[in-house]
Amino acid sequence: MLTPRSHSAMHAPRLPLLRATDLTLAFDGHRVFSGLGFALRPGLTLVRGGDGRGKTSLLRMLAGERQPDAGVIERAHGPAFLAAPRGTGEDEALTLRAWLQAQRAAHAGWQQPACADLVDAFGLAEHLDKSLFMLSTGTRRKGLLAAAFASGADLTLLDTPAAALDTRSCALLWALLEEAAGHPRRAFVLADHALPRALEGCTLAGLVDLDQASG
Repeated sequence: MLTPRSHSAMHAPRLPLLRATDLTLAFDGHRVFSGLGFALRPGLTLVRGGDGRGKTSLLRMLAGERQPDAGVIERAHGPAFLAAPRGTGEDEALTLRAWLQAQRAAHAGWQQPACADLVDAFGLAEHLDKSLFMLSTGTRRKGLLAAAFASGADLTLLDTPAAALDTRSCALLWALLEEAAGHPRRAFVLADHALPRALEGCTLAGLVDLDQASG
């Protein structure tokens, strides 16, 4: 469902879209991680860490929504898409259809045919005209994932994306991530406690281990 790869693109060098050097994150005087460095290239990168290791905060740094307490992030990509649940806000009154339309307007690389396919595949058609506040956690997550994969964003950040998903939707997510692992241009970052078993056969573009960078 993602953009097909051309023969030449499949053999193009995968240059970093982002470099992070010596990143530090602290909460209330407690250092969550420090000295963290990595490069993000096209394909699938896993950010691995247990509860409280800073996965969500790191994704927000990569999206430009939060600054590290120390360190440098160098970017060579366009706008990022952060697929992470948000608290209540002004979007809550929007219908899912209107919210998807807003995402389309915000992302120049939006792939409408892919969005339509994902809406059908995730079973979202019957929910399109419901306001976001009326949707279950799982349905909201499906809408977020549909927008993330359809966004065309150079950098797509997925925060524990299988949370609250049913078995069928998880299977679709794993298929999308397996395809994402071979993408020649887009970098996908999966933040989770561990690599899901369904993806163990994928070749990762990178691994960021927050358990090793803690303290």
